[in-house]
Amino acid sequence: MTSSTDSNTDSSALHSGRHVLSVSELNRKAKQLLEIHLPLMWVEGEISNFSKPSSGHWYFTLKDQNAQVRCAMFRGRNGLIKFTPKAGDQVQVRARVSLYEGRGDYQLIAEHMEEAGFGILQKRYQELKQKLEDEGLFSETHKKALPCAPNHLAVITSATGAALHDVLSVLKRRFPSLPVTLLPCIVQGDGSSQQLIEAVKLADADKRFDVIIVCRGGGSIEDLWSFNSEGLARSIHAAKTPIVSAVGHEIDFTIADFAADVRAPTPSAAAELISPNAPELLQALKEMERQLESRINSFLVQSQQQLHHTRQRLRNPKQQLQNWAQRLDILEIKLSATQQSGHALRSSLIDKLRSRLAAQNPEIAVKRNQQTIADINHRLAIAMQHKLDAQYFALSKAGGMLNIMSPLNTLKRGYAIAKDSNGAILREAKDTQKGDSLQILLGKGEISVIVASTKA
Repeated sequence: MTSSTDSNTDSSALHSGRHVLSVSELNRKAKQLLEIHLPLMWVEGEISNFSKPSSGHWYFTLKDQNAQVRCAMFRGRNGLIKFTPKAGDQVQVRARVSLYEGRGDYQLIAEHMEEAGFGILQKRYQELKQKLEDEGLFSETHKKALPCAPNHLAVITSATGAALHDVLSVLKRRFPSLPVTLLPCIVQGDGSSQQLIEAVKLADADKRFDVIIVCRGGGSIEDLWSFNSEGLARSIHAAKTPIVSAVGHEIDFTIADFAADVRAPTPSAAAELISPNAPELLQALKEMERQLESRINSFLVQSQQQLHHTRQRLRNPKQQLQNWAQRLDILEIKLSATQQSGHALRSSLIDKLRSRLAAQNPEIAVKRNQQTIADINHRLAIAMQHKLDAQYFALSKAGGMLNIMSPLNTLKRGYAIAKDSNGAILREAKDTQKGDSLQILLGKGEISVIVASTKA
């Protein structure tokens, strides 16, 4: 019993250390590993078991000779695809690897789908288009204008294709008189590009043709691939004759379309483009005929009116001579009057000039200036005398006042001025001493004295 209990205990401990996953967890981890470690990739295969339920999603199997894989493409993505795939289609899908957890099925989630071969051709098409565009082969400056009314049309296409029938049908309806020459060649498959190139060169070298149509009916990108040839594009660009490219349907664009001078959406449209409409031309001619007739009639009426007016203005030569003679007499009278009037005018002008010349005589001007100088001298002498008199009066007045203030007048009244030996005037007795020699200035003369005594 003890041994059995220990054995059960060890088994329970062993089970308690396991990390057991549920199926959902397992599928979730597997899905995460697939989505993380396998990036978005391109896969090619054949479609089978295609279904499109009401949800709008697509479910299908992609297979090759040895294997298959389930695929799903959801509505938001398959709405961008321009075709509806079906069982048996060979396609390329850009998809990410995932796992449907509910069934544990490994599957691809498609993001984009293309018909097999389309992607490679489309890439080559874009690369060639970019290359030729960079070289300037598609520039509008190289495009040649189509003739308004072609003289001879060259058509390069298959002799058994529907494109030729479409072109001829349109021309028969619109302009049946236009000559058409077919340059037959195969328009798809091996050797077709080279035949197209040789046909373009041959038509361009033939001086009969003034416009060329290169055309074929619609088809897949593989069917139209001959018209994506670099050699054909360069031949079209080098041609001197205007070329219209009409390959496939309106939605189809080829390298030849870009290199051509004009691209038409279909062969029928190309024929419409280069051919005048005969009924419209006839109508236009009738209108031009009517306008020409109207202008001729109007011109004749105007000419008759001008002739009538000219006849009315035509006069007898004798009368014309008399009119001229009379006119000559009138002109002579006017000339004489003009001469007389001119003579009087000139005489009057001469008199005025003489008067002006006399007024400008230098002798008169000198005399006038001399008189002016004499008058100025006289006025100057009077002014100087008045000035001298005024100065003399002022001087006399100042002298009288000076005499009044002069010490000589004081001396004349008996006063005297005493000066010491240095000539200084003495004002007080204390400024002298006994024995000093003084000079006494009198009203008339002066005397020298010796001081005998002083009294302050």
